[in-house]
Amino acid sequence: MSGHSKWSTIKHKKAATDAKRGKIFTRIAKELTMAARDGGGDPASNNKLRLILAKAKAENMAKDNIERAIKRGTGELEGGELLENMYEAYGPHGVGILIEVVTDNRNRAIADVRHAVSKYGGSMAEAGSVSWQFTRKGYVSITEEVDQDEVFLVAADAGADDIQFGEITEIFVDIDYFQAVQLALEEAGVEVEESNLVYEPNNPIELEQGPALQVMNLIEKLEELDDVQNVYSALEITDEAIAAMG
Repeated sequence: MSGHSKWSTIKHKKAATDAKRGKIFTRIAKELTMAARDGGGDPASNNKLRLILAKAKAENMAKDNIERAIKRGTGELEGGELLENMYEAYGPHGVGILIEVVTDNRNRAIADVRHAVSKYGGSMAEAGSVSWQFTRKGYVSITEEVDQDEVFLVAADAGADDIQFGEITEIFVDIDYFQAVQLALEEAGVEVEESNLVYEPNNPIELEQGPALQVMNLIEKLEELDDVQNVYSALEITDEAIAAMG
């Protein structure tokens, strides 16, 4: 598995053990609002919204909360304007980190991010000094058992450039072909677990277990912040580090 899915696995496990349901619902609500704002409130014509709706239902998010989040995005309900921003930082041992924030209070968001980065061994970086280490990619994950040959052919024919099979099937694709890959999988009857734009490190950094855990601890603390939507790092996450996270 890639670092992306391994970190997703950690998050799902901790959400179950730590009962961080409220944080999950808050993040999904923001995703619903932004998807509806950008593409409209009809999932039939808004593929991104349709995928997030599926995630919300899988997490048993209340129907009323889903509807309110969508209506805030379409302007049918009033609510604080959501602002998106990307902050760059270096974690312990110089590992590059991108911090995606969605907030209604930019000053609060940056103050919280700065505090966490400083407290857990990192330092903030100037815009552009870390982001060059990453490439924006389309990412699709599939958790159900699949016919590997079929999925490979369907995804590759639609433009996917990296397909990895394991505990989770992962597909990485250039942004220009992202929608085509999603549609091809849907038409082939493949059930997609996650479909997002992500930042993949160009040259992942592998550290010894102790230093790697320091970086992973900072990532975890950042993701606990209310305004943080996603965190991407250049760390190559190993199975041993996952086991040590418990």
